[in-house]
Amino acid sequence: MTTPDEVASPSFLKRPLEVRRQAVVNLYDFLVRGGLADTTRTPSEVIDTGRTRELHRYEKAKGVRSKGLPVLLVPPLGSQAACFDLRRGLSLAEDFVNRGRPTYLVDYGPLDGEDRKLGIEHFINDVLPPAIAKVSADAGDRPVHLVGWCMGGLIATGATAVHDDLPVKTLGMVASPFDLSQNPMLKPIRSISRFTGGQILGTGFKAMGSVPPVLVSLGFKATAIPTYLKKPRTLWNHRDDREFLAQIEAVDRIMNNMFAYPGRATLQAYHRLAVRNELASGKVQGPNKLVDLANIRVPVMNVAGETDVLVPPAAAHHVGKLVPSSPDVRLPLAPGGHLGVLTGTKAPATTWTHLNEMLTKYDRR
Repeated sequence: MTTPDEVASPSFLKRPLEVRRQAVVNLYDFLVRGGLADTTRTPSEVIDTGRTRELHRYEKAKGVRSKGLPVLLVPPLGSQAACFDLRRGLSLAEDFVNRGRPTYLVDYGPLDGEDRKLGIEHFINDVLPPAIAKVSADAGDRPVHLVGWCMGGLIATGATAVHDDLPVKTLGMVASPFDLSQNPMLKPIRSISRFTGGQILGTGFKAMGSVPPVLVSLGFKATAIPTYLKKPRTLWNHRDDREFLAQIEAVDRIMNNMFAYPGRATLQAYHRLAVRNELASGKVQGPNKLVDLANIRVPVMNVAGETDVLVPPAAAHHVGKLVPSSPDVRLPLAPGGHLGVLTGTKAPATTWTHLNEMLTKYDRR
């Protein structure tokens, strides 16, 4: 990697011709030929469908013996399920498959029509429970490990807390928020809400019906404004690092192709999580049932990103105070921001290792 000072120095101009040639090829491929990243999806087949539910079973890796309990990947609302399958070589789904673990993914897809009005309770009660039951049956009536990123972790937590008859073995999360008072970016929103009763933004969300994909993308990017402002310079400084450029490209594809966020779920996240911070108490009253995290009796993990500004470590690790009935609570810290901690270049040696260690331990119990 090169710094700006090195780029301007005479020594940089004396770099080997092959290195300079590779830098030109990299930038040409990145900017003109369609990219460097191999974003071919890990092969899978759909084994079940329902309203906003498409359940995928990943194909077994050739020559690898199946072992371990099945794992179900749970994405957040608004994001492509490809967050677990970013690109070849940096895909959590591919990693599980290559280890021989039966791997599944629930995909909500883009929401249209009446589906845009759905609340979080729909995903907790009507999407995840049948997906978990189907995975268990498909894998020989065995219990299921859950792994969710961000809001996906909250959905998995809610389903586990409310439906105690589900065959859930462990609850794994990455960057899932449980105490949003720890996010300084939300302080202005809470201050405004105290004076307006939450009516200004709330009325806006109601008028839109759902948050359009472009606003969802901008919301995620707003958590890393300095990174985006420095992007041209960063690309130039790393022009001879093909792996770095491929990662930037794959992340951009996720960030630029978000889905609409359902309207009722948006209002719930705004009023109940961001403004009133109800989840920090461990209890949230749903339309029909109380979501009480004290009911969770399975091992719990929430990996926090060291540089995550959307879900700071304290916001993620607060879950440790909310699950007194869990026999094993793990709160690791790993390098990366909100997406990077899940699927950044350091994730295989950190976040994925933490997840695999817990899943492997409870495969045997």
